[in-house]
Amino acid sequence: FQKHEFFVDMTCEGCSNAVTRVLHRLGGVNFDIDLPNKKVCIDSEHNVDTLLETLKKTGKNATYLGEKSAQ
Repeated sequence: FQKHEFFVDMTCEGCSNAVTRVLHRLGGVNFDIDLPNKKVCIDSEHNVDTLLETLKKTGKNATYLGEKSAQ
């Protein structure tokens, strides 16, 4: 799978929990949330548009930062 990095304007645990909820509902994703840097790194077979639409369901400002090379 490709790893994608997104910026999501999260300010608190509640925000990151909202991100976790929408991504779990989508399914087929592994992700890490970096709250201090407002980044969400997603490992998934879903395309970027789908992932971005899903993140926007949280009501937060979300933008795609680019692919993250697998370590």
